[in-house]
Amino acid sequence: MDKLTIFKSLSNEARLQILDWLKDPFAHFDPQEGIDLVEVGVCVSQITNKLNMTQSTASQYLSTLQKAGLIKSTRIGKWTYYKRDEEVIKNLGIFIQTEL
Repeated sequence: MDKLTIFKSLSNEARLQILDWLKDPFAHFDPQEGIDLVEVGVCVSQITNKLNMTQSTASQYLSTLQKAGLIKSTRIGKWTYYKRDEEVIKNLGIFIQTEL
């Protein structure tokens, strides 16, 4: 876990909002036919719409979170789906509790 990369990725309100939404995707996103929001994730287009930003900006934010290891992506056909990496987030919490 590269802690500096993680903390840098968390220094943006929109990226924090994405992580919050992905914590409980059913509360924040419409169901997607044939896609389990928890197991597979949320489509990039739904995240982009909710952010009310351009696709390129949303994709950049998602890429930053993915490089930090906080989210995972799954590609199905032409669509990419994102979900949180709960293990990394849990380990970050442990690090904060024990080291900071």
